[in-house]
Amino acid sequence: MPRAGLTPASVVAEAAAVADENGYAQLTLAQVAVRLGVALPSLYKHVRGLGDLQRRLAVQALRELREAVTRATIGRSGSDALRGLAGAYWQYAHDHPGRYVATLRAPASDEESVEAANELLEVVYAVLAGYGITGDDAVDATRMLRAVLHGYVALQEAGGFGMPRDVRRSFDRAVDVLDVALQSWQ
Repeated sequence: MPRAGLTPASVVAEAAAVADENGYAQLTLAQVAVRLGVALPSLYKHVRGLGDLQRRLAVQALRELREAVTRATIGRSGSDALRGLAGAYWQYAHDHPGRYVATLRAPASDEESVEAANELLEVVYAVLAGYGITGDDAVDATRMLRAVLHGYVALQEAGGFGMPRDVRRSFDRAVDVLDVALQSWQ
């Protein structure tokens, strides 16, 4: 019988905390079990293994990121929406570094993963539509936007910015350049 109070959602929540504290690459079922105070086999009543736990964590993180960027872009368009999206992306990645890493892979092929990824993508596409960018161009613009935003987050996390200038200021300038690029997209 499963431990009272232990659910798939509580296992994923604990995995999210472990990933944020120790790094996504260090996430193990054993760590989650210890933190929940249960024997490792008990977790298998709630998740099918580490891969399933990682998939569930990715779904949760994608939904959290979607909520953050939605709050930051709602009622805004163009440059304001882009800055809101970029700022929310930056903040989420810094506040939840392990969960953020879980969002990086293309979604698993199951319906829940694809749906979570598509919900986030819809917000990005809505921001890009404010620039008149749709269809295949929106795919290209999304990839460019993600590469720049993730590049800053990943390089900062790795200690790759050693020059004595505030990284967030440089990030904001990069977003300004993205805004110009998106305004002139053809």
